Amino acid sequence: MKQVYAAILAFSLTPFGAMAQEDEGSSLMEEGAKLFFRGLMEEMEPALRELDRLGEEIEPAIRSFAEEMGPALRDLMTKVEDWSAYEAPEILPNGDILMRRKQDAPPLEDLRSPEEGEIDI
Repeated sequence: MKQVYAAILAFSLTPFGAMAQEDEGSSLMEEGAKLFFRGLMEEMEPALRELDRLGEEIEPAIRSFAEEMGPALRDLMTKVEDWSAYEAPEILPNGDILMRRKQDAPPLEDLRSPEEGEIDI
């Protein structure tokens, strides 16, 4: 009879013991994740500081570029309807930039030939 009581007691306590282990396991998992991400942040911190410093250094150049090229780029954006019809820009040795149309691009409507020496944008 004692064996039956012991078996019933062991059987009834098993789910509670398993639940306690699951709670402890999930808190261990949470703690492990916290430690992992804390270590990751510590490793990333110098790189992020360097990236921030680099951003501060190039900000004046980007601001100047936007002020000087902004109007021209806005004008170009209004003239090009489908950017997927063009190859990636190519920079020539003399600094000129070419944007070639793809061979399979659909023909342009209202395309006129530029006059001698004229550049059509």
